[in-house]
Amino acid sequence: MENYIVEMLNITKEFPGIIANDDITLKLKKGEIHALLGENGAGKSTLMSVLFGLYQAEKGIIKMNGKEVKINNPNDANALGIGMVHQHFKLVEVFTVLENIILGVEPNKMGFLQESEAKEKVLYLSEKYGLKVNPDALIEDISVGMQQRVEILKMLYRDNEILIFDEPTAVLTPQEIKELLKIMKDLANEGKSILFITHKLNEIMEVSDRCTVLRKGKYMGTVDVKDTTKEELSRMMVGRDITFTVEKEEAKPKDVVLSIKNMTVASKIHKNNAIRDVSFDVRAGEIVCLAGIDGNGQTEFVHALTGLEKLVSGSIKLCGKDISRSSIRQRSMGGMSHIPEDRHKHGLVLDYTLEENLVLQRYWQKQFQNNGFIKFGEVRKYAEDLIERFDIRSGQGPETITRSMSGGNQQKAIIAREIDKEHELLVAVQPTRGLDVGAIEYIHKQLVDRRDAGKAVLLISLELDEVMNVSDRILVIYEGEIVGELNPKETNVQELGLYMSGAKRNTSKEIKNEG
Repeated sequence: MENYIVEMLNITKEFPGIIANDDITLKLKKGEIHALLGENGAGKSTLMSVLFGLYQAEKGIIKMNGKEVKINNPNDANALGIGMVHQHFKLVEVFTVLENIILGVEPNKMGFLQESEAKEKVLYLSEKYGLKVNPDALIEDISVGMQQRVEILKMLYRDNEILIFDEPTAVLTPQEIKELLKIMKDLANEGKSILFITHKLNEIMEVSDRCTVLRKGKYMGTVDVKDTTKEELSRMMVGRDITFTVEKEEAKPKDVVLSIKNMTVASKIHKNNAIRDVSFDVRAGEIVCLAGIDGNGQTEFVHALTGLEKLVSGSIKLCGKDISRSSIRQRSMGGMSHIPEDRHKHGLVLDYTLEENLVLQRYWQKQFQNNGFIKFGEVRKYAEDLIERFDIRSGQGPETITRSMSGGNQQKAIIAREIDKEHELLVAVQPTRGLDVGAIEYIHKQLVDRRDAGKAVLLISLELDEVMNVSDRILVIYEGEIVGELNPKETNVQELGLYMSGAKRNTSKEIKNEG
């Protein structure tokens, strides 16, 4: 008989209007990496939140090492050796790395904090597992990848044996993902047991021993990863065959829609400018991708383009009109749609309902208001139409509070709103971050449809497969400068990687703004 360190047996968890987990059984062996795969809203995070004590199941039991346990809250979970890295990190931004790691388990003698003792342990753990961090840095000053290391160190500091990773690679660069997967393997080799929620089939194939698949809250089966394929897993997950390549005709670029000349943008972190003298055009009927390793100025570029930051110098023209000093709303009404990088900070008002978020960019238009009074019936009708067309899953339909939706469905809501709005330019920043393969396939098709409808699409992506598959032209950004323009049909991931790392560059004279 198999010995399992954790058994979740017949777990059922309900929310208003939805059964998030419907009679699910999951068994974790000691020392294994067990992947949990499913579409957005399939119930993966909910199931792990039940194990971590954030939610209580209506039915079912949890056993550890064969004995039934009650987990009423995260403190109970920690006491049982269960730790969790959440999809949206649970860190105090104004605290240091060290303060976050020891929060709640501060070592003290007679009421006095033993900070040097804690620091020693943190440095030992960071060295041992290759999780290099600066214990004195403030969370608000470090990258997302570093913040994730802090979350992992929080678990290791508490001597957790069962580690839950909820979408750990959704916000990481390809290089950081590689490092994280290696860290996970090392932890499993040390005897830690890992539950790994992800949408990314390549990662499952690379590091997992077994994989449990959920679909719409139901258990679809558990398979040995070495005996399966990506195609079989995606079929179990979405119930149909998925196309992993993007089907599109040759681009037919027309007039220039976006023209950027000598753009320079200040950096908030250091004295150098984040974007330095960047010029390029995007035409109607083409998808131009700005590719680069995270932290090379993409965020500042997008903030300046969409009106969140001011330019130091240079100009931005949209459909021939200078918008360099226009407000965000003026840019939006002038034909710009924006799928932002940070869906919580810049994409949604989390405590608004789904229908309110879907009309955020348009509630003042005739369709939705009369003499300053919102036409709620029209808003509801419009929201229901978008929910249907973009398959946005939520417990209470248009009335769902957006905060309660899964990350992937929050992303779909933003994409639906921005694509449906009248626009000439679609700025799509990490549009498929945190989405499952079925949703990614759909979003890529939407981007190509926008292009074929004669719109200009500017894609900013860290996913190399996405860059190569979706773009018609690739502009590589390195340390705030455009260092190369590549045709995806005439290049490969290796060459693209050399440009992205700064090892190779075209001179600016060679970079032409032709379609």
